[in-house]
Amino acid sequence: MNEKFMREAIRLAKRAKERGEVPIGAVVVLDGKVVGRGYNLRTKLQMATAHAELRAIDRACKKYGSWRLPGAELYVTLEPCPMCMGAALNARIDKIYFGAYEQKGRSLTRELAEANLLNHRIEVTGGVMERECSEVLTSFFSEMREREKNRVSE
Repeated sequence: MNEKFMREAIRLAKRAKERGEVPIGAVVVLDGKVVGRGYNLRTKLQMATAHAELRAIDRACKKYGSWRLPGAELYVTLEPCPMCMGAALNARIDKIYFGAYEQKGRSLTRELAEANLLNHRIEVTGGVMERECSEVLTSFFSEMREREKNRVSE
């Protein structure tokens, strides 16, 4: 695990926040280099699949001209959802490092990673720079609630 890659994912999450998106950032790393970056753009693109992880994986696949990324690592600021875990499994990513734990109980991450789906398993490490990752998310939702409160009271 390399902290600089999680810092890059956090930087991307902050970029999503600046655009009014839920602040989630992700990077795909292969051979010690970032080969794919992404941040959440569901609202702007009005696409349910515009998750940070999918965008980063897609960019890495395009760069390598292959849908398989053996040896790759995925760094993401929030525990991946089942859809993003499926994409990581499909891309044959070897390791996932995530920061904040999903608080809404969709913690299927470990089960999917270890299920031997597609004859592939992913090593998953959670809680990487958890405080920093959580702060970006917490501040976004606090600011959003405050804006809503002010809008309603006007």
